[in-house]
Amino acid sequence: MNPIIETILNHRSIRKFEDQPLTKEQIHTIVACASSASTSSNIQAYSIIGVTDNEKKRQLAELAGNQSYVEDNGHFLVFCADLHRHEISLEMESAEGVESLESTEKFMVALIDAALASQNAAIAAESMGLGICYIGGIRNHLDKVSEILKVPKRVIPLFGMAIGYPSSNSYKKPRLPLAHIYHEEEYEQDVEKFKSELQAYNKELSQYYLERTNGKRQDTWTDQMARMLESPKRMYMKEFIQKKGYDIR
Repeated sequence: MNPIIETILNHRSIRKFEDQPLTKEQIHTIVACASSASTSSNIQAYSIIGVTDNEKKRQLAELAGNQSYVEDNGHFLVFCADLHRHEISLEMESAEGVESLESTEKFMVALIDAALASQNAAIAAESMGLGICYIGGIRNHLDKVSEILKVPKRVIPLFGMAIGYPSSNSYKKPRLPLAHIYHEEEYEQDVEKFKSELQAYNKELSQYYLERTNGKRQDTWTDQMARMLESPKRMYMKEFIQKKGYDIR
């Protein structure tokens, strides 16, 4: 097994970091790796905002649900869907293309491009001995996050990434069985088989929590998903995205 695969398979979220900032060289290397990710038709429909200002990080941590590691880390990145520069490109070329720019398809391209770039950044950081944690909580209050980061129209902060030197290691959380992730030739639709495999995964994940919490927690994956889906959140998202200039219907 080569070192790259070992790094990928060893991933776990880190939520406690040493009080040590990343160097400019480290940051530039991570961002360069992110920008080397695949992108649809070279559109490159994303931007990355690095946040080092302590007050901004404090505000973002509060908006993300008082997650301390948003504030206490070596560097904080925010990945954004970004079609702002593409609107500027239309102006520069005196071209008509707003309908395309505002389409659901281009919105999906921006989401996918940002996700691909972020995973390159994550692997690069982890290969350097750093730890990372994705932060979806910044979507709790995107209007306020957008004000703090001063993003223009057609730019949407999607998620953050806390990066730094781990002060303690975390457990590697078990993932869904590969049979649920990888389907050959067509989508597997044997529901009873699915349930059987999920029950086995439930036992594995429950044991993980038991060991990690000294018996205080033993929830299963299906229980977690059911509880999460019973409580809808961020239901303002469609309206916010439309205000940002995307025609999501």
